[in-house]
Amino acid sequence: MNPSQYSDSIRAELDLLDMLSVGSKGPGVKRVQEWLSLHGIGTTIDGDFGTATAHAVSGFQTAKGLAPSGVVDPATWAALTAPMSAALQNGTALDMPQRVKEIASRHLGAKAREVGGDNCGPWVRLYTGGREGTEWKWCGGFVSFVLKQATTELQKTMPVSGSLSCDSLAAQGDKANRLISGADLAPSNWTSLGPAFIFLVKRTSSDWSHTGLGFGGSPDHFDTIEGNTNDDGSANGYEVAARVRSAKDKDFIVIQ
Repeated sequence: MNPSQYSDSIRAELDLLDMLSVGSKGPGVKRVQEWLSLHGIGTTIDGDFGTATAHAVSGFQTAKGLAPSGVVDPATWAALTAPMSAALQNGTALDMPQRVKEIASRHLGAKAREVGGDNCGPWVRLYTGGREGTEWKWCGGFVSFVLKQATTELQKTMPVSGSLSCDSLAAQGDKANRLISGADLAPSNWTSLGPAFIFLVKRTSSDWSHTGLGFGGSPDHFDTIEGNTNDDGSANGYEVAARVRSAKDKDFIVIQ
């Protein structure tokens, strides 16, 4: 995605407004502390730049070959946020399904995950348009963000408009004639989903509890890249993860 196409919520995660050092306070400091923790340098996430944060910044700078000043300057901030910047780089695949897989794989490789609490941190805010907190489950946001990134890069129309809500995604898919009930999908028609699709974990005929992106597979199982999950396949996990899921009790949205 070209930086000129970044939304305000994306810019809020990637732009450094001021140099930050001991005595600084506020959301910018909180973001520094979050990214330090995401890079494995744990420090308190409280928005208060004290000597502990300065020491953590110095350690990160040393690890990245930067002068260990303990001050967050543009070079340090760029190094801190490099995983997100890399995930937002334009893909190369020319068709929609392969571009979706390429972009989703890039977010997976960036180790996108929560930090600082349940459904919190820069990756969560990226996928939810700046929101975070316990109530903001972000599996639908991850799916919608990847689709938006792919369609923006390819200059295509979104297959569905996108939502943080699984139920809303299903309604959008139904309205667009793209929703396929797993119960009605005959084994011989599995390939009609295409090489990439949205899956929805069905709770009832009108209620879905989790969503993600599916790839290839068969009427029995398929590969996924999904957000707000974990190794156990939780619907409220903490990371972007690759899984293999059973096709049972799933519905699907065609995106090609």
